[in-house]
Amino acid sequence: MSAVSDALPRVVIVGRPNVGKSSLFNRVVGERRAIVEDEPGTTRDRVEADVEWMDVRFRLIDTGGYETDAENVYAPLIIDQIKTAMAGAAVVLFCVDARDGLTASDYDMAEVVRRAGRTTIVLATKADNERRELIGLAEASSLGLGDPMPVSAMHDINVGIVLDEVVKLLPQDTTLVESDRTRVAIIGRPNVGKSMLVNAILGHQRVIVSDVAGTTRDAIDSEVDTEQGSFLLIDTAGIRRPGRLGKGVELHSVMRSTTAVERCHVAVLVVDGTEGVTSQDMHIAGIPMEHLKGLIIAVNKTDLWDDPEARRAWADAQMRGRVKFAPWAMVTFISALEGKGISELLELVQEAREARRRRLTTAELNSLLNKAIREHVPPLVRNKRFKLFYATQADIDPPVFILFVNDPKLVHFSYRRYLERSIRQGADFEGTAIKLVFRARTEDDARS
Repeated sequence: MSAVSDALPRVVIVGRPNVGKSSLFNRVVGERRAIVEDEPGTTRDRVEADVEWMDVRFRLIDTGGYETDAENVYAPLIIDQIKTAMAGAAVVLFCVDARDGLTASDYDMAEVVRRAGRTTIVLATKADNERRELIGLAEASSLGLGDPMPVSAMHDINVGIVLDEVVKLLPQDTTLVESDRTRVAIIGRPNVGKSMLVNAILGHQRVIVSDVAGTTRDAIDSEVDTEQGSFLLIDTAGIRRPGRLGKGVELHSVMRSTTAVERCHVAVLVVDGTEGVTSQDMHIAGIPMEHLKGLIIAVNKTDLWDDPEARRAWADAQMRGRVKFAPWAMVTFISALEGKGISELLELVQEAREARRRRLTTAELNSLLNKAIREHVPPLVRNKRFKLFYATQADIDPPVFILFVNDPKLVHFSYRRYLERSIRQGADFEGTAIKLVFRARTEDDARS
């Protein structure tokens, strides 16, 4: 999803848990963006995607299930999120279950929708046969929010008709405004402060923050403009060790987090500064490396340090020791709770983003590499030595360099790292992964 301005009108899907909100969201978006499981309350935070229908563009928002269950620790947080989403909505899609009928939560939700004062369409979901459609419509009419519409997301029944009605109710000026926002994926283990960091950057409660590990399970997008630049923040679920992954929702959450990294420019790995770098942190750091992204390590919870100077030295040494497979990653220290170090973090994110867009001329690249080779002659491999004919930068974001050599098999992995390090140091590619591709070419080809 490309970043867009907040000028797009918003269509918000609401309703109690397990009435098919996320299934409808996924059907409209055309991809499995929200988690869909046969388990009430799967979606907690709101999930957003930009949609175009009949040449009209809008932002579709899926919200958590509305319920007033006192035993559900997330219920008050989810309710606040739903109200916040509706406050900025052009149209509200209020979903009720045509199969199971209305419940007390449906009537409570109807009152919340009524108080929001937004244009509302009531949808009787799971209406996949005539009997369910008739019963569902009759019950939904009793909510007093207008004539309901039957729909089945699973069987794609009446979804297009619903969208036709939605676009009729939207403001006419829905021009898409493209922007060059830096896409930032906030990643890390559960309960290290990822959502709190997002909220510290945004300055308000955009995603749910809770003491309970694993609160965020979908990848959540938020746009923000700061003095350091314009960003699209992607808050993700905490990634556990593969051996601890449960079935269903937990596995989906990891998949969503990996997908978030795939579509970001720079990943911010949040590490618990009271615990230091764990083996799982190292595993997670490998995800943006694998996908050739920028990487910033944000050491969080520095407000809990009793001796900040000593702890900072300890943490910095540990970062460099345990994440030595990514020596180019930038490290910074923050307190998401107190909002400290946020500006410095965003500055590093922008530096990494600029490094990803840096382009060297062929002359600059070859001069840099030839100097490196003169200073450190390639080692012999099977009594042969690799020879560089010339190199060129093939792409940016991420930077990709193609090196034409006599035989790629002669490039020892340690020498590959040396050449990569030489490019980084010589042209300031710190903060981002880069890719070196070695291709065979004869000396005669190189001359021609």
